[in-house]
Amino acid sequence: MIETAPPGTEFAALHAELREVTRDVLARMSPETPVGPAVAAQQGWLGLEVPEEFDGAGATFAETAVVAREWGRAVAVGAYPSAVLAVGTCLLLTPAPGRDQLLRAIAVGESTVAVAFTGDADACRSVGAPFRLRHSGSRRVLSGSAEFVLDAPLADHLLLFATDEDGLPAVVSLAARTAGTVHTAQPLLDRTRTFGAVVADELTVAPASIHRLAGAPAVAVQRLHDRAAVLIACDSLGLSEGILAATVAYAGTRTQFGRPIGSFQAVKHACADMLVRLTVSRHLVDAAVRRVAANHPEAGIAVAMAKSHACAAAVDIAGKAMQLHGGYGYTWDSGIHRYLERATLNRALYGTPAAHRRRVSGRYDPAIRTSTGKGFQR
Repeated sequence: MIETAPPGTEFAALHAELREVTRDVLARMSPETPVGPAVAAQQGWLGLEVPEEFDGAGATFAETAVVAREWGRAVAVGAYPSAVLAVGTCLLLTPAPGRDQLLRAIAVGESTVAVAFTGDADACRSVGAPFRLRHSGSRRVLSGSAEFVLDAPLADHLLLFATDEDGLPAVVSLAARTAGTVHTAQPLLDRTRTFGAVVADELTVAPASIHRLAGAPAVAVQRLHDRAAVLIACDSLGLSEGILAATVAYAGTRTQFGRPIGSFQAVKHACADMLVRLTVSRHLVDAAVRRVAANHPEAGIAVAMAKSHACAAAVDIAGKAMQLHGGYGYTWDSGIHRYLERATLNRALYGTPAAHRRRVSGRYDPAIRTSTGKGFQR
């Protein structure tokens, strides 16, 4: 399958080279072996968006999306998605020595950071957070909990979104094993990712560990939600591409009645339908990536379209691929289950298709926008 950059895309040659190198590196690794921070940092993946003064590449989310897409295509295991969220969160904060040190540590692979925030797509217009900050005498005390925090069991550092007594958002940065925090692993069917619950119980935090969001808080929170959603959409797009490539290859070698099954019309039609859905996903995801990278004011609508379609399509494509593989597709040896499990989790992660469709509908239906407060706000 020939892949081309969207018309008018800048740095198309750079993206093509980055895609090729990333695909080659991930293909040489065992599917069951996690891609460690040292390897990811050596390839420059972790520091793509980190400013150059902090040992990063100073690139944009467009380059990050290229790697995320290949990460999904290879069904890679590792903490790359959580690193992307951590870098994005740090870039939303007011510059401070602690923030700058954390950016450098992420870029060089010295720290694995988990971000705990409200991952519901319907909450993307809210500055609400799973943790609360309050004064207790001269101390600042943190309490609250967050479930299904990506890579929380593996992290050595946490970024916790909290709301202070004035209702303003803040991000608390602390070591993962700080006394007063509890981590509980939350196993899922998808074994390529790690999630955990984080609980803070009356934890005293130093003033230097409390960071404020730069600019309008609601806009910053929205950008983080959009970033998380389109990151998963890129992963699902890569999954779809990998599934279709594997299915076409299998259909060309598996024979029945003396002919490759790919020569049968029903199989051709099924693969063509998969390609159509994949092509739509590709256009929607590319549009969302461009808007997120440019901090476009209407990026949320493009993200909602991409997330709702690409993640739902990936599940359908994986299911069809399993059918086309026949009985072999239902075995562990085929590896199709890895795509299906991850695609199913992606569909619900950081907003279900239904939640993101509500965001889109709010743009066109004023009644939805005003009555629910969950629609798009101009």
